[in-house]
Amino acid sequence: MRLIFEQGAPGRRGVKIQSHDVPVTAKPEAKYLRKSGPRLPDVSELDVVRHYTNLSKMNFSVDANFYPLGSCTMKYNPKFTERLANLEGFTDIHPLLPQLAGGGILTQGSLEVLYNTKRLLSEITGMADFTTQPMAGAHGELTGVMLIAAYHKHNGSRRKYIIVPDSSHGTNPASAAIAGYQVIVIPTGPDGYMDMAEYKKRLSAEVAAVMLTCPDTLGIFNPKIKEITDMAHSVGALLYYDGANLNAMLGKCRPGDIGFDVVHINLHKTFATPHGGGGPGAGPVGVCEKLVDFLPIPRVVKRSDGTFALDYHRHKSIGYIAPFYGNFAVILKAYAYMMMLGKRGLIEASEHAVLNANYCRVRLKDYYDIPYNRICMHECVLSASRQAKNGVHAIDIAKFLIDQGFHPPTIYFPLIVKESIMIEPTETESKETLDIFINTMIDIARLAETDPDAVKSAPLSRPVKRLDETKAAREPNLRWRSK
Repeated sequence: MRLIFEQGAPGRRGVKIQSHDVPVTAKPEAKYLRKSGPRLPDVSELDVVRHYTNLSKMNFSVDANFYPLGSCTMKYNPKFTERLANLEGFTDIHPLLPQLAGGGILTQGSLEVLYNTKRLLSEITGMADFTTQPMAGAHGELTGVMLIAAYHKHNGSRRKYIIVPDSSHGTNPASAAIAGYQVIVIPTGPDGYMDMAEYKKRLSAEVAAVMLTCPDTLGIFNPKIKEITDMAHSVGALLYYDGANLNAMLGKCRPGDIGFDVVHINLHKTFATPHGGGGPGAGPVGVCEKLVDFLPIPRVVKRSDGTFALDYHRHKSIGYIAPFYGNFAVILKAYAYMMMLGKRGLIEASEHAVLNANYCRVRLKDYYDIPYNRICMHECVLSASRQAKNGVHAIDIAKFLIDQGFHPPTIYFPLIVKESIMIEPTETESKETLDIFINTMIDIARLAETDPDAVKSAPLSRPVKRLDETKAAREPNLRWRSK
């Protein structure tokens, strides 16, 4: 496909801009003036429309393709939430408008959305209160660790460690380190759970918190979770819940009920707002009662007369962690999603996510290694170690799937599984779609035995074929230059 600069003809225009009729009273200094006009493509409106329409067909999207990207939860985003987020009453409001008196009436609807969203999230997770400010999951993690640090500092406790299992999301240790803590990593035992003996050994009064992804990145729910939280509390440590995988637990288990003190939620995963290229995200953080006073300001509160306002007067607060109140449109979409599904619908969403993941696991277990083969939650983790013996690696399987019209699953994560392939089918995919994907995975496993080179040469049918990925990363060619 030709670049836009390689199309058209000299002098061709899609639109003509009339000369201005306002006299120029002052010109910028000569050093700021262009020596020549901008180098823009000479194309018509039709050229532009066709070019970008054809470009869009080259992209993978959840609206057009199955997207089993493990851990990322790339599920279908219902379009009604997009319509609600585009209502003029929400899109035309400015965050600096007053909350009360005079123009305050204009902000009441938006503040009510923020307030109701955090109340719903509190009910779902068992937390006392939430802040909607964090812009995404990792930002939520950092906010949560900052809240933990503020709590310990207020109580005169100097702690320097945070414990994370090696099956955690990679942002967990990164967030802990950015907040100034040293990270203790606990290995996974042969049963697929965090090594309890090592955990007991490393737990001490110097540990500020234990960060857990629950269920973990192996797609497994640890049955000893309550024992883990109780042990942490016994030494004064707090429990941090990485809610990236909360979509496996909606209505089944509340983090607050099993001992967690801080929770972050990825609204762009659990509650079906756009993710990845369709972003941005949102990572609200909830806390137990003893941490409420440390939440960021401003806090959205409901006054005695039923109106809503922003409360800035919280002397224990960690302060501002975002310019305003979070990615409002994302929060609005999540609120609409929760209100549409209701309690029963959210429970069914989790049930279908878990059912779909286990369906994939059971149907593929005879063709791929499964290091921890047991009932999983919302995602299953396979290994291509069997195929690697014939020279076909996880990345080759991923490339071959692209040729077949599927976005690849997550590969080489979690790091503790060799040749890992993490599949998350989500609750929104039908059995028919899953069967087509599973049958393709079976075909790849068979082809890896009979004709491994065919798998290793993919993709062949896409605009971009096999790249030298090391060179592409180190020497990217991102700019068009005329000859």
